Amino acid sequence: MSEALPLATVRILFLGDIVGEPGRRAVIDHLAEIRRAHSIDFVIVNGENAAAGKGITPRITIDLLRAGAAVVTTGDHVWDQKEIVDYFPTEPRLLRPVNYPEGTPGAGSVTLETAKGKIAVVQAQGRTFMQPPLENPFLAVEGEVRRLRDEGVRVIVLDFHAETTSEKIAMGRMLDGTVSLVVGTHTHVQTADEDIFPGGTGYLTDAGMCGPEVSVLGRCVESVVWRFRSGMPTRFPIASGAVKLCGVIIEADSVSGRCLQIRRFAEIYGDQEPKIAPDIAQNPAE
Repeated sequence: MSEALPLATVRILFLGDIVGEPGRRAVIDHLAEIRRAHSIDFVIVNGENAAAGKGITPRITIDLLRAGAAVVTTGDHVWDQKEIVDYFPTEPRLLRPVNYPEGTPGAGSVTLETAKGKIAVVQAQGRTFMQPPLENPFLAVEGEVRRLRDEGVRVIVLDFHAETTSEKIAMGRMLDGTVSLVVGTHTHVQTADEDIFPGGTGYLTDAGMCGPEVSVLGRCVESVVWRFRSGMPTRFPIASGAVKLCGVIIEADSVSGRCLQIRRFAEIYGDQEPKIAPDIAQNPAE
């Protein structure tokens, strides 16, 4: 009896929301070594907070792609930098949510040819507690995944940019058996519920963020705490110090698309103490 041939597999790294200059610099500086250390074949990063914490620019997109990202996803802050609107039609590897109305610049999915076969990435935005309220993501994603599978694509990753765990879990369960990975973004806090559903879909409620470790969702601790204590408006500067890169790594069968392994990724880079800007510490409202 002959031995069974090993499955042809593809290893995919997804990195959560990149926050400001510290997050994007850490990703750009360390992505190559992360790919080597973990034998990564394909990288997806969420860049919707990469430009000073709000939106993304063409220059930052180019830098992330040159650093080794294959696809850059976004979310509810996708249009915060005005110059990105005209850039979208020129770069198919930059995605906005698929459930925007027809005619919106850019696309909500992309399929790339790789050495391991076709890999598709889909981006969608939830509706619960999210602005702007978009079209039904469940219907939009269901239709897009059906189209991709009809075209023969089996390795499909969905970045579901949503607020509530229930909406994300429901999306994962709906897609079980039709995509390789459903991973949530937006909350910036990595969850510990990585799983492979019965149909073979990998799942994680939130990938977490790529941003300063000592922070509140990537922002300066003192400023955010002051806001909660006082109730007064204030600025939320990007924090400093060591950066934590968070995400998820999956190994998928490149023929069937089934997720074979899933594990969270979380590594810290840099050891400097966070710096507190004097004006923020003393009077955050100014």
